[in-house]
Amino acid sequence: MYAIGIDSGTQGTKALVVDAATGEVLGRGAAPHFMVARLKPGESEQDPAVWVAALEAALREALKESKIDPAKVVSLGVSGQQHGFVPLGADGRPVRPAKLWNDTSTIAETEYLVERLGGAKSYIEKLGINLAVGFTASKILWLKKNEPGNFGKLSKVLLPHDYLNYVLTGVVRMEYGDASGTGLMDIRNRRWHSEAVAAVDSSLDKALPEPADSSLPLGCLKTEFGAKFGFKKVLVSSGGGDNMMGAIGTGNVAPGVCTLSLGTSGTIYSYFAEPFSDPEGEIAAFCDSTGGWLPLLCTMNVTNTTELYKAFAGGLTNEQLESLAGEAPPGAAGLIFLPFIDGERVPALPNASAVFFGLNRSNFTRSHLARAIMEGTILNLGYGFGRMKELGLRPSEIRATGGGAKSRLWLQIVADIFQTPVVTLQEQEAAAFGAALQSIWTWRGEQGENVSIVDLAETMVKKGTDIAQPNSGRIGIYSALQDRFNSLWRTLRSEFQIR
Repeated sequence: MYAIGIDSGTQGTKALVVDAATGEVLGRGAAPHFMVARLKPGESEQDPAVWVAALEAALREALKESKIDPAKVVSLGVSGQQHGFVPLGADGRPVRPAKLWNDTSTIAETEYLVERLGGAKSYIEKLGINLAVGFTASKILWLKKNEPGNFGKLSKVLLPHDYLNYVLTGVVRMEYGDASGTGLMDIRNRRWHSEAVAAVDSSLDKALPEPADSSLPLGCLKTEFGAKFGFKKVLVSSGGGDNMMGAIGTGNVAPGVCTLSLGTSGTIYSYFAEPFSDPEGEIAAFCDSTGGWLPLLCTMNVTNTTELYKAFAGGLTNEQLESLAGEAPPGAAGLIFLPFIDGERVPALPNASAVFFGLNRSNFTRSHLARAIMEGTILNLGYGFGRMKELGLRPSEIRATGGGAKSRLWLQIVADIFQTPVVTLQEQEAAAFGAALQSIWTWRGEQGENVSIVDLAETMVKKGTDIAQPNSGRIGIYSALQDRFNSLWRTLRSEFQIR
């Protein structure tokens, strides 16, 4: 028996064919997405039809590579980019293109909604989560204000993965994890918050699907869709947002396990069995897609900084960068890099610039600069990671994914700064893999098996060979650097605002 995992992201769709008994990945496929062109600054949109076409193309490629009998596929799960807004009309079609997570044209709407609920602290007290500009709520209000004709056609509010689920099954539903990223849900009680919903529109509650438990199957794949691929009866799980599916795909389904993604941006999140809320709103307080909660920290600057340095230093390869940085000692002889190349989300410094601090004759070298850049990205994550620990995180292991996870030195820096073991995973497509595992969990439950997602993940999520243990001799060095890093950005905060 086999399972399918789909990850529909911003850049494209990826598909995996997975052995439902062992978790082995047998086939892979991918297809690109295209943005809506000629938009205004800050707008980011895609036609949902692009996602459907990419899903079909990626799925065909994965099935071809796997060489399996499609009739033996029993389950399918979908992961999707969070926070997007698909306005569905009464005819079951989107009334306009979807506004994506990185659409920042809704700043005014975000500020309006926060003020309607009494300000940021009040918003967090009421919903357990802060309203970020990228969240879905402000996009709905944007539609109401800017395109009243389309708002009048609105029948259902869907997120990207919900829309794909609808195309596959004909069922309209949201699950707790992705729904928690709308900015409209009371994350502690996992239900829509009536005051937040009414602040957008008095009749919006009729367009919001009732959030459902993520362990419940969505339904079965439509016969006409399955026939395109030779499928028979395929159970479709609830799916979820890409971070929620990434948590499952990395085995982050029990307290203490953390997932760290080192890509252009940096993301770290961990499973909580009880509701998590940050009174300052720096840590996004999401629900997960297994029945728990998933506080998440996101920074904007990781491999974007090293890519710039590689080009500046004459076109270094990743291997050359790592070798060069390895020539400098831990702590880069006191040189600190504030990596705010693209501003920053946490700490909240949208207008910040990058800074090298502590240059002297001994550390003004290519190797010290390289190491300081790599360390600075983790010290930046370290601020938010420290906030998570203050709020109850007790990390036992960090599971690293993303391009930066291929660097053995970067993994060691993470282990040393966070004082937590860091491991890699055999399967790096965590979101698509997590969607497949969730579907297997759901399917086995429907067969009457009493299997937990924790047991399933322990069996099927396999660690790689890279393991970085924290070096206790570096605690003092990195603890002092973390304190100085935090002090520096606070000291320079007023200067950043005049950028």
